[in-house]
Amino acid sequence: MSLRESVATPDGKRRYVRTLFATIADRYDLITVVLSYGQDRAWKRRLLRLAPPRAGLRVLDLATGTGDIAYLAHEAGAHVTGLDVTMRMIQLAIAKRPDGARPRFLVGDMSALPFPAGAFDVVTTGYGLRNVPDLGGAIDEIARVLAPGGLLLSLDFNRPENAVIRSVYLAYLTVVGGALGWVLHRDPDTYRYIPESIRQYPGAAGVVRLLRARGFVAASSRPVLGGFMAIHEART
Repeated sequence: MSLRESVATPDGKRRYVRTLFATIADRYDLITVVLSYGQDRAWKRRLLRLAPPRAGLRVLDLATGTGDIAYLAHEAGAHVTGLDVTMRMIQLAIAKRPDGARPRFLVGDMSALPFPAGAFDVVTTGYGLRNVPDLGGAIDEIARVLAPGGLLLSLDFNRPENAVIRSVYLAYLTVVGGALGWVLHRDPDTYRYIPESIRQYPGAAGVVRLLRARGFVAASSRPVLGGFMAIHEART
């Protein structure tokens, strides 16, 4: 089965993503640095500046990966929970500070969050929304666990609206992803998943429309890296 066929349905994408991220977990930090031209941490700091964490603020970081955003919010004094569907990611997040104070990290699915309604003031996610099998359902879950007036912040790849730019961008990511996949895993499809996921993604403007349709207010997007990436901001 081809990569495109593997992620063509919600169930197929769910299985593929879980296997993929378990495979790449130990290389995840390296890949985010390479594909962001070393700007990943700066983008995540920029994301958090939209909701400066403070003592007592309840923050949920979804698709937390190895915990970069969760640690940044924790260091600013917030009460932080990081959740990821991949056990190995959570293990790596905990290992970043094995003996010191750190966020609470849990294994869980962002499409079925194990938290009561209104449990958090802020929900963050880096490269999370693009990877969920059911984007609308995940947005509904985020809205459920946010308190009234709560804030969602998301950093992710964008899907350029211009067809020519989009075609060149996806071709570039396919070539680079294939090369990285072969070098690191002997499987070029490993990181070719990124452009394939972007093809299925509604893009920055589409996500804004979906957020508004699902009940968020003041939903907007901010271009990053000349519009090839985007930060979304929305309130319940």
